[in-house]
Amino acid sequence: MSKNALIVENLNKIYTNSKTKKDTHALKNLSFKVKEGEVFGLLGPNGAGKTTFLSILAGTVAKSSGLVNVWGFDLDINPRQVKASLGIVPQEINLDAFFSPKTLLELQAGLYGVAKKDRITDLILKMVALEDKANAYSRSLSGGMKRRLLIAKAMVHQPPILILDEPTAGVDVELRNNLWDNVKKLNKEGVTIILTTHYLLEAQEMCDRIAIIDKGNLVALDTTERLLERIQTKKINFKVENVDLTQKLSLDGIQFKIITNNLITASYEKSSLNFGEIIKYFNQNNLKIIDISTDDGDLEDVFVQLTKH
Repeated sequence: MSKNALIVENLNKIYTNSKTKKDTHALKNLSFKVKEGEVFGLLGPNGAGKTTFLSILAGTVAKSSGLVNVWGFDLDINPRQVKASLGIVPQEINLDAFFSPKTLLELQAGLYGVAKKDRITDLILKMVALEDKANAYSRSLSGGMKRRLLIAKAMVHQPPILILDEPTAGVDVELRNNLWDNVKKLNKEGVTIILTTHYLLEAQEMCDRIAIIDKGNLVALDTTERLLERIQTKKINFKVENVDLTQKLSLDGIQFKIITNNLITASYEKSSLNFGEIIKYFNQNNLKIIDISTDDGDLEDVFVQLTKH
């Protein structure tokens, strides 16, 4: 049975405005577990509480109440061991422009108290494909290389858990794929990955399980597969011979949209569709169907469904 890398129980964070004395409940009884060795996604709209949660883990924000246990260490009792168990890759690129990647990793290892004989600087640089840039100025690195260097910095003390906060923000597709290849490699080697991302397709492809939080509340926690099963609406694309773009199409429980004079989409509630009725309706309106394809939706549909107010 796999152990839990992270346990969060009834975690609360309340901010009090010093002027108005009004409380803002940033996290409300948040509870979930992250299993050892999994890739776990933490998603939510802006203001959901993700940054507050990550700041509590990093030790830069104090929680109001609740339990946080990281790799068997209680955040209240063993804060140093918690810090040593985590590698945090921040959203912002914060590198000293005039230090080389090798020097930066050596300095970071020193900050974590890693003895010189135990440092694996060259191995980490190779792992993130920066060995040929080991002695270059950090300012000369491309955006993607800087992102990979941030991951390297987070791994100098060989933590069992790596936290990635919006790691591919502002990175192009090729560099994004390269970055994820590095993350997959680390995960294969046993590192537990916790990530936040606004790219829902990434989360869908990368994560074993996903937690969605909204306004400080946990609104969903499941495998990616099961979350996708929650989608209540489905879409069918009909390729037709010809349709008048001004034609009005109407059928109970179905929302039609004429995209082009050869394409009509039909959206419907999964539980309410009688497919035969659509075909019959098309025949009655002299719409000759050439081809049919279905769109089962993606994680974005689940996200919108769970966080709409």
